[in-house]
Amino acid sequence: MKKNVLVYGLISGICVATFMSFSVAYCYSTNSFDGSMLLGYTAMLLSFSLIFVGVKKYRDQHYNGIISFGNAFLMALYMALIASTLYVIGWMIAYYNFFPDFIEKLASYQLSPAKVSQMTPDEVANVREQMETFKDWYATPIGVAGATYMEILPVGLVVSLITALILKRNKPIN
Repeated sequence: MKKNVLVYGLISGICVATFMSFSVAYCYSTNSFDGSMLLGYTAMLLSFSLIFVGVKKYRDQHYNGIISFGNAFLMALYMALIASTLYVIGWMIAYYNFFPDFIEKLASYQLSPAKVSQMTPDEVANVREQMETFKDWYATPIGVAGATYMEILPVGLVVSLITALILKRNKPIN
């Protein structure tokens, strides 16, 4: 089981970190963050779909098609943790080496005259506050890691839960 968890977790993590790197590079090259959140979460879901594949393969090959919700959830969760950790490591490498001004660029974009003109004063204040919070978090490597885990880990938890719900089986199919 450990090998299966490690292999599918690593593959999923490499995929999601690669998607993230290209996505951020694209945002930088176009100087636009429009759609980046949708693209990022779509990439996470696609990458995490390998968790489903990994649990199903293990269930069918090693448990004769039977697996409890708990075992399926734990396998999926471990894979999600590995993938999330690779994503965090990938982002920290990219952030510190290639995109150290990411938060400033994001804040400038979010508070650009074109964006601000479409917002109410309360919305502008909320965006300013959110950007200041991000700047505080990004002041330390632990803050960067924590913020990045908060971005991806909930997706991994949801995928793990759905995987376990779909794949749990108490009896073999005849």
